[in-house]
Amino acid sequence: MTSNFALLKRIYNVFDPFRPLPAGDPAYVDCTKVRGDGDILVEIGREILYSDRMTSQLYAGHRGAGKSTELLRLQKFLDEQGCFVVYFPADEEDIDPEDAQYTDILLACTRHLVEALKKQTSPTSLLNWLKDRWQDLKDVALTEVSLESLSIETQISQFAKLTANLRAEPTQRQKIRERINPHTVTLIAALNEFIQDAKNNLPSGYSQLVLIADNLDRIVPIPQEDGRTNHDQIFLDRSEQLQALDCHLLYTVPISLLELLHKYFLV
Repeated sequence: MTSNFALLKRIYNVFDPFRPLPAGDPAYVDCTKVRGDGDILVEIGREILYSDRMTSQLYAGHRGAGKSTELLRLQKFLDEQGCFVVYFPADEEDIDPEDAQYTDILLACTRHLVEALKKQTSPTSLLNWLKDRWQDLKDVALTEVSLESLSIETQISQFAKLTANLRAEPTQRQKIRERINPHTVTLIAALNEFIQDAKNNLPSGYSQLVLIADNLDRIVPIPQEDGRTNHDQIFLDRSEQLQALDCHLLYTVPISLLELLHKYFLV
């Protein structure tokens, strides 16, 4: 009985529709003929590889349809074509899907880009941005230490601490947003300076930088007093800033907004 239960449990988890398959997994089945979808490697991958400009693209689909599996395939494909890909599932460590705003996404992108590229170049511009606002931010980072007294590595970790508190500390969440929101434009400028330096110092064999933010489609729509939702505020009102990072961008988005978003995004 125990061995049968263990076997059934293993089979159940192998076919768990909410667990994405790694690229190259033998369990992967190409369903494009029956789903009618285009090939992500062609429709999105080639757009990135062939374009002379930085692209910003959207990816949507029903929950459990295999979006993350396809994005992991795309990550592997682009890596093999000389693209340094920074992929992250936003809801695992960075945002609370039940309560998310644009600021949360920007900080998540910042954290993952810095973590992935800090060996290529020093994030001096971002650290200077953080130092300029440290008096306002150190209480929401839940620390009283002076930033100047910290090592470079520990200073970098403060971005991770801010995103961790956004997710884990609901009482601090709105405070963090209120402190960051007025400075998102300067944060993007500092982040782009870091990205440009990193692109000039990518590892051998890489010539492009791609950021993939997955699971943003899981953000729950929250009605606002004006009749709109946080989806409108994130994906419509902030569409220009979502596209402002100086690298190829791919965001998963709620399928309910996809048609409208095509009017706002350069896809």
